[in-house]
Amino acid sequence: MVKIVRLEPIAQDTEVQTNANILSALLAEDLHVLKECGGRGLCATCHVFIKQGMESVSPMGRREQRTLEVITTAKINSRLACQSRILGEGVVVEVPTGMYLDAIEDIEALIGRRTEQDLLHPITGQVVVESGKLITRSVILELKDVRIQVGQYLARTREA
Repeated sequence: MVKIVRLEPIAQDTEVQTNANILSALLAEDLHVLKECGGRGLCATCHVFIKQGMESVSPMGRREQRTLEVITTAKINSRLACQSRILGEGVVVEVPTGMYLDAIEDIEALIGRRTEQDLLHPITGQVVVESGKLITRSVILELKDVRIQVGQYLARTREA
């Protein structure tokens, strides 16, 4: 059975199969959403806020709870889109504004230019470069180190 989910701030309704996760709805709308851990609830790159209808979303599991605990931008209504399944009607999802950094190589070409929108840290969701500010080489180098660390962490969790 199909449920309608409202996506904010883009004011768009999308159809989601009952028991499908929110991430599938976001990807179906061609929204730029990372899934660094492959949807296992480990990386928080699909962090969203449930503005309405939390009772129509699956309960939070232990893994999701632990992942959200390390996100500095997490709120009481935070969820990971990959772990949150739609069970009923009336769900309104707020997608964090900004662009997550997923292709450092592409961003490198923009060093010295001003961003058109906030660039968000791939792990914490914090703003790394504010909209209208310059992208610096030091920010890119710092983020490359983070991506290497995340890759090593995810490799260890796959082996465990």
